[in-house]
Amino acid sequence: MCRKLTRLLRIEKPAIRKSGGFTLAEVVIASSILAIAIIPILKALTSANVTSSMIERKTNSLILAQGKLDEIKARSIYDYSSSFAEINSSIEGSYLCNVADSSVNANLRQITVSVGEDLNGNSTLNAGEIEITLSTLVAKRF
Repeated sequence: MCRKLTRLLRIEKPAIRKSGGFTLAEVVIASSILAIAIIPILKALTSANVTSSMIERKTNSLILAQGKLDEIKARSIYDYSSSFAEINSSIEGSYLCNVADSSVNANLRQITVSVGEDLNGNSTLNAGEIEITLSTLVAKRF
């Protein structure tokens, strides 16, 4: 009877499987899923970094161009007759500025300021390097 009882207990007992870790197949599948998920994330981060630096350059160019226009408007109050035109003048660090001055009539002039970063280091502001172009009219004050 004792044997029948132990035999019944052994049969009714579920088999316990001892797991020591992950199988090789599980590790390979998990690694491939992780690699597939990381690649788009890294591409998005790289794209965001490039866009951020481009926006920073344009913002700096805009600030410098507005400052140059303000300087020209202030100078025009006392010295309207002189030309404000400049070519490839250095503003700040590697930023260059071009100023075009054209007369609309005897009492009105159009000032156009183009600012950009000198990316190739040749001290010349090429068309591909211009980030911002601002234009305004300056009137002669009597």
